[in-house]
Amino acid sequence: MKRIAFLFLLPLLAQALAAQDESDSAWYNTFSRELTLQVSTAPEIKLGFTQRYSFPFLQGESPLTAGNNIGAALSAEITPISLNAIAEVVLTPVAFFQLAAGGRIGTGWNMNLFGSDLYGIGLNGPDVIGNSVNDGGAFDGLLWKAQAGATVQFDLAALYPGDWNHVVARSYHEINYKGYTRAKAEESWYFENDSGENINGFNYYGNLLVGYQMPRRFNMAAILAETDLYLYDTPGRDTWGDDIVRWTLSGVFGINITPQMDLTLIAQFRTRRNYLESSWQDLYYRYRTIDSSSPTRLEFYRIAAVLSYRL
Repeated sequence: MKRIAFLFLLPLLAQALAAQDESDSAWYNTFSRELTLQVSTAPEIKLGFTQRYSFPFLQGESPLTAGNNIGAALSAEITPISLNAIAEVVLTPVAFFQLAAGGRIGTGWNMNLFGSDLYGIGLNGPDVIGNSVNDGGAFDGLLWKAQAGATVQFDLAALYPGDWNHVVARSYHEINYKGYTRAKAEESWYFENDSGENINGFNYYGNLLVGYQMPRRFNMAAILAETDLYLYDTPGRDTWGDDIVRWTLSGVFGINITPQMDLTLIAQFRTRRNYLESSWQDLYYRYRTIDSSSPTRLEFYRIAAVLSYRL
């Protein structure tokens, strides 16, 4: 257990040392650091640190290629029940298109807070009466993810320059693979107190943002639609609705507090599955039966706030 925790903390330590020393930074063109604090009504809290690099790559003279670059970001996150290290590289070969690849590695622990169990890590399985049971302990394994994706984006101000012409649209799509080192084939697991329906395998994630950016303290209003789908084929998965696309719909509002500090407010709704069982909340999810006549519903998810400070 201690060895796993130490191996996980190595990239966090390396990143912290890099943040203190810019003397060997000649390989990049620009450099920035950012602290973020995320809280929500879920309830949840997350503190993050991100270090970004950018350097020119295949830049041209036209407006479409003048800003071509490769960007890299290294991040560390901590919550009351998890730790994560994240890396991403983004290639911009033309102004409206990006290619991205990255990954994350994390671990966690479980705790009881005010009588509620919070599962940062662990396997999810049924007990003798069919209810979900967490089988996990602090730092008992690593949770990891690797992804590759592409972004198409548009800004009306690129065609009609002007501070008030930033009508923007952005769509991102990725294929990722998520895994938990303790999990065997088709075993389910928890991470960061989610529903515990993860399985080692491939997933799809996509989003579409449409918004308006303004040169004012209240500087952004947008609508964001997100979708994700398990791509692995678990036998009988259509019985409990594992094959159904999940949606999250958000209203996003940005506020510039100071030149270094921004606040983003997010109101979110998401789709949830409807089951035939009247008491399904504690039932192991593979023992549930989807209501085929009305498989999903839209419900309130959370209000979230993200405070960002550029160092």
